[in-house]
Amino acid sequence: MTFPRILIVSAFLFSTPVFADVSEGLALLEEGQVQQAATTFQEAYEAGDGDGAFYLGRLFETGVGAQADPARAANLYAAGVEKGSVLAMNRLGILYQEGNVLLRDYAEAAKLLCQAADAGDANGQFNCGLAYFNGQGVGKDVAKAVSLWEQAAEGDNVAAQNFLGQAYLEGDEAAGIAADPAKARGYFEKTAEAGNALGLYQLAQLDAVPGEDGETPVNAVEAYKYASLAAVRGLPDAARLRDRLEAQMSAEDVLTAQSAAKTWTEARLNQADASDAADAALEGEEAPPAE
Repeated sequence: MTFPRILIVSAFLFSTPVFADVSEGLALLEEGQVQQAATTFQEAYEAGDGDGAFYLGRLFETGVGAQADPARAANLYAAGVEKGSVLAMNRLGILYQEGNVLLRDYAEAAKLLCQAADAGDANGQFNCGLAYFNGQGVGKDVAKAVSLWEQAAEGDNVAAQNFLGQAYLEGDEAAGIAADPAKARGYFEKTAEAGNALGLYQLAQLDAVPGEDGETPVNAVEAYKYASLAAVRGLPDAARLRDRLEAQMSAEDVLTAQSAAKTWTEARLNQADASDAADAALEGEEAPPAE
């Protein structure tokens, strides 16, 4: 499948007013109608919606529906930024930060990422926080980074929740964070609930901590369950933890833990099916993919 020639040769040069919106394009994309979605995104951009350029850029960057063209994608993101697309600000900032498609430019990256953060975008808040944490393009400011991650976490940004969970697990004197395992666990529970491998693994580790006897895990069954779920999501350390726990557990407890992992998975599959049905009813008004 290929895009219409107008999209390949001159993806955003036309400005004839048309009636289209991004949600319509997302609905078409969900249905697998990539060419129609691309046309709709372009029309949305021509009508003044910068997010249209962002989503069209994502198609070119990922090669969905046409040959991948990261340079054209970057141009489209820049066009989206000019029309105020927060999504385009975040993505273009990442490209400047990575330095693979565009010349690496930490100052420009931080400017764009933090513009997205100021606009309330959770991904922008997380990425701007990273810039402050690493001192890339802005002065190093760990406390400001944590503040931005807290804002992103409130917006359900999984990466920010994991970073904060790690910070509270170990404590971070520079950020003024005292170790708080209970608060750390709260963040990891949120990311685990979203199916995030790192969050699941961290819960497994917390439940696998030895109890009063110094040997027996605090909750071996739960630890095994979470380690199993993280292992199938590609974490080798989780698989090793699961196997180590199994060597310490009774056969009955192992079966109980395996059943719990299966029940956890089935419950989320049912939730996903319900969510897909809701998205269809809303005609594609779902949140954009995380960047």
